[in-house]
Amino acid sequence: MRKTVWSSIYLSKRWFGQCSTGHQPQDINSEQNQPAIQIDLQETSLLPSYKCGHTRPSTEMFYLLLSKWTELEEVPPLSPLEEITEDEAVQIDADLPIPQPLYTAGLCDQSETLRKLFCLVSVDLSKIEKRRNVANFLLKLDFERDVTKILLFLKDVGLEDELLGAFLTKNPFILTEDLENLQKRVSYLALKNSARKELGLSAEKTRDLIIRLPRLVTGSLEPVQENLKVCEIELGFNKNEIQHIATRIPKMLTANKKKLTETFDYVHNNMGIPHHILVKFPQIFNTKLLKIKERHQFLTYLGRAIYDPAQPNYVSLDKMVFLPDEVFCDEVAKTNVEDYEKFLKTL
Repeated sequence: MRKTVWSSIYLSKRWFGQCSTGHQPQDINSEQNQPAIQIDLQETSLLPSYKCGHTRPSTEMFYLLLSKWTELEEVPPLSPLEEITEDEAVQIDADLPIPQPLYTAGLCDQSETLRKLFCLVSVDLSKIEKRRNVANFLLKLDFERDVTKILLFLKDVGLEDELLGAFLTKNPFILTEDLENLQKRVSYLALKNSARKELGLSAEKTRDLIIRLPRLVTGSLEPVQENLKVCEIELGFNKNEIQHIATRIPKMLTANKKKLTETFDYVHNNMGIPHHILVKFPQIFNTKLLKIKERHQFLTYLGRAIYDPAQPNYVSLDKMVFLPDEVFCDEVAKTNVEDYEKFLKTL
């Protein structure tokens, strides 16, 4: 026998209402109760045998009966193809947020320049659009008139086809440069031996250097020339050491001269780090001088400022400056970070 949830609820409601008023049950299918609901009389067997007029059934009993009747029939799940109302759709709690569409993807259909940069050169438009106004600037360019000549120029200076996309993704503003100025800069590099001859770099290493630091081509060459002289004359590095440092950290070629000399002076003269160790860890020049001073003074206070690889308890420069405070205190200073923070307050 199939029991329905709604018929059972209706029957229960009528039965409880009559018992609470002390009247005898009436025919639930009488003409006064329209529309009539057909219920199998055997459903009444689900009700407990309370006599009307006696103790009123408790609310807990009502919900107990309701829970048991609900178990008689499982509500079928909604079909994914079933239409729902607009109000129901608004109440749906989606697990994952809907991703925002990339506006450059839509513009590729309208802009020949963006479409060719993406399809022919493999420029990463998803990175381009994250940079302010770059996509709008590219939309104003004509591929044949503005872009093609720059691509041919980059190939002439040795940039391979598969590297064009990565290069333009990092430095799209090269497309705004005047071709004549670019050619003069490359000629200047060749004539003055700024890259390959002065640094002793091969053609492959020169290309890698330009890809990692595109401003060598598009920016002013004066800081590069000045820093090369500073490294050789003021800091005392030889050409082989300068070549190694430049290939490891190209930013040193365009770094601030004052910061470069101050960092070298403290590390070399105060900490006693020789040139050959600085060449092995040139990243020290990219570290804030204040951080170097704080950690060196703390190690000196603890008697652990040992930077000679031949000595026991040797502390390498990469561990001294590149580790987080917690790891530095635990592995290098052999103390806790609280003591380190207290020491910094005394400086």
